[in-house]
Amino acid sequence: MKSPNFISLDEAAEMESGTRVTFIPGMQALYAEALKNICYVKEIPLIRALHPLMGIDKETGEDRQARLYELTSQTSLPTMFHDQDRPRNVWIEQLSLAENIGKDDSPKLIPDNLQDRVDMFGLCAVILGEDGLVWNIRILNDSPLARKYGYSEKASSEATGKIVDIIDLINNRLEDQEKIGSQYLIGQSLTAADIYWATMLMSTIATPEDIMPRTEQNQGMLMWFEANSKIPEIDNALTKKIQDHQHYILKTYCETPAVLGGTPL
Repeated sequence: MKSPNFISLDEAAEMESGTRVTFIPGMQALYAEALKNICYVKEIPLIRALHPLMGIDKETGEDRQARLYELTSQTSLPTMFHDQDRPRNVWIEQLSLAENIGKDDSPKLIPDNLQDRVDMFGLCAVILGEDGLVWNIRILNDSPLARKYGYSEKASSEATGKIVDIIDLINNRLEDQEKIGSQYLIGQSLTAADIYWATMLMSTIATPEDIMPRTEQNQGMLMWFEANSKIPEIDNALTKKIQDHQHYILKTYCETPAVLGGTPL
């Protein structure tokens, strides 16, 4: 598969048209990967820009993310630029933009039905938001990223239980949906909750190579994710129903194997 092209952050910021999203080549950074999947479903052509890495440049002594902060007042991955609009860095704003600029005949990811919409955004908050699935995955172990998200020994000791509760919530939801003949988390059709859950679950389960290819850049992250799946409490919570739903959503609606760039193994 042809490796995608990446433009610089400054080039992305200066462009006046098109949808630009920041990525790290070869890495399936989960929020960036989820946004890529959302845009793929909405049939939005993406221009990939290089997201600066954390830390200090050894040659210049400058913060590598200083320019990103200057442009967006934050440093999280990914940043989304569209035409001459303001940059968007929060998942809920990125989703709303994608829903608005996607092709008219693409799947509608934010339900019209208000109760379904409440359910969808509620599930997304549990998956993506503060103290949600990914948040707690990040604080399982001490690291610079974990400290950005409030790592402490107490928070870390509570994280596994919270992760299991979220997995159980989704599993129960899938069981209830199966009773009404649905393969989806909300109603009878695909929503953003399915895509976000299927993507973010990669942090907690070993993902096969026909979905997520191995690269020099992501092999360490994939080992970490697989190790999470072997924590006994998490392993017990990861039912076949959870895995089947993930594979169905990613293989049916998203681009698989994922296109990452970087250096393939």
